[in-house]
Amino acid sequence: MKSGTTGSILTPKSWDFLKKYIDNPSPVGFESSGQRLWLDYLKPYVDTHLTDPYGTAVGIVNPDSPFKVVIEAHADEISWFVNYITKEGLIYLKRNGGVDHQIAPGMRVFIHGKKGTVPAVFGWPAIHTRIANPDSKEPTPKVESLFLDTGARTKEEVEGLGVHIGSVVTYQDGYAELAHDYLIGRAFDNRIGGFMIAEVARLLRENKKKLPFGLYVVNAVQEEVGLRGAEMIARRLKPNIAIITDVTHDTTTPMINKNIEGEIACGKGPSLAFGPAVHNKLLAIVQDTAEKHDIPAQMRAVSRSTGTDTDSFAYANDGCPSVLISIPLRYMHTTVEMLHKRDVEQTIRLMYETLLTLTPKTNLSYL
Repeated sequence: MKSGTTGSILTPKSWDFLKKYIDNPSPVGFESSGQRLWLDYLKPYVDTHLTDPYGTAVGIVNPDSPFKVVIEAHADEISWFVNYITKEGLIYLKRNGGVDHQIAPGMRVFIHGKKGTVPAVFGWPAIHTRIANPDSKEPTPKVESLFLDTGARTKEEVEGLGVHIGSVVTYQDGYAELAHDYLIGRAFDNRIGGFMIAEVARLLRENKKKLPFGLYVVNAVQEEVGLRGAEMIARRLKPNIAIITDVTHDTTTPMINKNIEGEIACGKGPSLAFGPAVHNKLLAIVQDTAEKHDIPAQMRAVSRSTGTDTDSFAYANDGCPSVLISIPLRYMHTTVEMLHKRDVEQTIRLMYETLLTLTPKTNLSYL
């Protein structure tokens, strides 16, 4: 990709990988299968790699360079834990991350047990029975009232399938394409980020770009339960600069208050954030890069924290200048998270071009 290129930068192989990556379960605390898939794709484009004890994966270019720049996403998806199995074989759950209980009724899931995956469904009373008594209030989904049905009719039959307390549960829904270059799937939050940073590494290698620093392509675990993977790997790597990518809300759909959330829309380019954890001089470099290369950028403000791994990198060690480049997403934490292909390519381009502007001598001092 030449600087300023406006044509497609993604290949059929890229899109094939994205589909496989989205369809592969990678729940919080159980990210290993997704991390293996991601590393296998990334390895041809980096010099070496490492993993940490909890499964964060890192591809490294120029590992001997003392100056370190991170591009980072998180690998985990929200999910459920099996918490209790009734004598009738129904399964009650606990959240694993910020999974939305209101979307669960009628959904199909996979339970990941000792004998492999077990298909199941979230049961829910038929509408006929819910409205049989006109004086009764419609029940609403609550975590404590949701249950799974595997087809087993006793606790022993459930356990015979390999399901146990602590088995993790993910939704079955996967990747699909809609009209006008929109994509849907579960866990675009934030496996789209892992995809994009891998594509940045691919483009650097295929375009034979030589960076004057060590590049660390980081796919962190356990973001959905408190940025834990980023916290650990930031302390280990001690980077000098961090560029974080995650999703942000498309605020143009119903029931979202723009007075609170600002105005961000799918298809109009990556979103850049102002906030205490975002380094102003690094952000200015990203903004200038976007303008120079005709990459549209949407601006938003955050409050005390970004709610992303940016916070872990920014405040790690002695402080690490960090910036957040987000991709607009509709219907976050559902099985139909939606984004636009154009935003994917523009976000990749912005990270790529920003890396080409940075050097160990880039002045990020405030004073």
